[in-house]
Amino acid sequence: MERNFEKPKDIKQVSETIWEIPTSFKKGMLVPARIYATKKLLDGMDAGVFNQVTNVACLPGIQNYAFCMPDGHWGYGFPIGGVAAFDSETGVISPGGIGFDINCGMRLVTTNLTFKDVQPKLKELVDTMFKTVPSGVGSRGFVSATKPQFTEIMSDGSKWCVENGLGWKEDLERTEGYGKIDWADPEKVSSKALERGIKQLGTLGSGNHYLEIQVARAENIFDEKIAKRFGIHTPEQVVVMVHCGPRGFGHQIGTDYLRIFEEAMKKYKIEVFDRELACAPFQSNEGQDYYKAMACAANMAFANRQVILHRIREGFSKVFRTDAEKLDMHMVYDVAHNVAKLEEHIVDGKKKKLIVHRKGSTRAFPPNHPELARLYKETGQPVIIGGSMETGSFLLVGTQKAMDETFGSTAHGSGRTMSRAAAKHLVRGEQLQKDMEKNGIYVKATSMPGLAEEAGFAYKDINDVIDAVSKAGISKPVISLKPVGNIKG
Repeated sequence: MERNFEKPKDIKQVSETIWEIPTSFKKGMLVPARIYATKKLLDGMDAGVFNQVTNVACLPGIQNYAFCMPDGHWGYGFPIGGVAAFDSETGVISPGGIGFDINCGMRLVTTNLTFKDVQPKLKELVDTMFKTVPSGVGSRGFVSATKPQFTEIMSDGSKWCVENGLGWKEDLERTEGYGKIDWADPEKVSSKALERGIKQLGTLGSGNHYLEIQVARAENIFDEKIAKRFGIHTPEQVVVMVHCGPRGFGHQIGTDYLRIFEEAMKKYKIEVFDRELACAPFQSNEGQDYYKAMACAANMAFANRQVILHRIREGFSKVFRTDAEKLDMHMVYDVAHNVAKLEEHIVDGKKKKLIVHRKGSTRAFPPNHPELARLYKETGQPVIIGGSMETGSFLLVGTQKAMDETFGSTAHGSGRTMSRAAAKHLVRGEQLQKDMEKNGIYVKATSMPGLAEEAGFAYKDINDVIDAVSKAGISKPVISLKPVGNIKG
C-alpha cells in the first residue's frame, strides 16, 4: 500500500503533549484529531498515521476527537495506538478499530523470588517455559477442548478456566472486566473460526507476542506505595509478563466480518476514505453480530492468557520444587489493548453510552471507577505497557485525566518504527540471540527470523512513550521492569 502522505502543516500544539489536526484538514472530518506525543515522538511518526487518524475522524457518530497515542504507528484502518468512541445509537463499529488480534493484551504476575534466587536456574526456567507454553505459528495448546467446551469458553472467558482447575478464583477480579465481555454469542462465529481456535488454547503464537521473566529493581520504582499494593515490594523481585491474544481465532472473525461489512456499507450508504475502515451501524444486525462475535474472540483471549498463567505456575513449581501458592504467584492485572467496549462516558456534560474502540491502546480507568474491582478502587486500574524484548516494560495506573480526555485510554507499548522486513535485513536472529545473552537476557525462540523482526532497534524508546503519557497525565508510572528471560514465537 502506498504511504505517500504528507504530515499536516496546520497541526496545532494544544499542550506539551497534545497536537490537534482541525476538521478543515480533510473534507468529511466530523471532529478534530488529537495526537498525544512529545515533539520528538511526533516528528518520528509515519505520515500515514496522520492520514489514518483523520480518516477515523470522518466515521459516523464519532464523539469529541479521533485519538492517537504516543506509541502510534501505521496500522490496518486505524493507526495502532488509535482510540475512537462512537455514539451507541447513531455511530458505527469497525473491525479496523479493533484489529485482527482481538483482545491482544498483557498479563503481569508476581513471585516472592528475587533475581538472586532465579539467576542460577534462569536457563532451566526459560527452557521449561519454552516447553510448557507452546509458541510460534500453528502451535497447539495442551487443553484439548471439545466443541461444547469451546462454546463455553467463548461465552465465559477466564471463568471457564477457573471453574475447570486452570486458575485461582482471585485471578478473575484481577482481570479487566473479570475476564469476560458480555454479549458474546457463539452462534455469530463461523465454523472456520472455530476450527482455527479450538486447538490453540494456552499458546503464545508468533509476531510480537512473548512470555518474559523480569526483575523489579528498587531504583526503577516511581510509586512505592502503589507498587506494594500490587504485590511488588522486594528489591530485585522477579515477575512474569505475558503478551498474546486469541491466535487465529480472532483473525478469522475479523476477516469474516470485514467481508460482511463491505456489503453492509452499501446497504447503509456509508462511505469511508479507506476500505480498511469498513464499518456498520452499531445497532444494525451486522454491527450487533460482529460485536457478539468479537466478544467471543475477546473471551477466548482472556482464557488463553489464563491457561498460560496456569502453565507458568506449573513451570515455576517444577523448577523451584515449591507450590505456586507458596511462591506468591498472584496476578497484578490482565488488560486488553485491541478491543471495542460499550462504556459510559461524559460528553458535553451528559452521560452517554459509547462504543469505545481501542486499537493498540490500553484502558486506563481512574480510582473509584465503578467497573474496577475493590482491589483497585484506591489506586486506579493497573496499566501494563510492554516495551521491546531488549528494553523492558512498565506498570502504570489509570487517572481521572484519562477519563476526562481520552475516554479512559492510554498507550499500549513502544510502537514500531521499522517494518519487520526491514528489521530482518539489519540483523540475524542468531546474532541477536547471542547479543541479548551477553546483555543478560536469555531468550528462546521458535523462529530466528521471527526473533530478528522484534529487535529493540525496530521500536520506539519505551521511556519516551512513558514520558509522554506521564506528562499528559493520562496514566501514572509505578515501576519499570527489566527483562532477564524471554520466550518468543
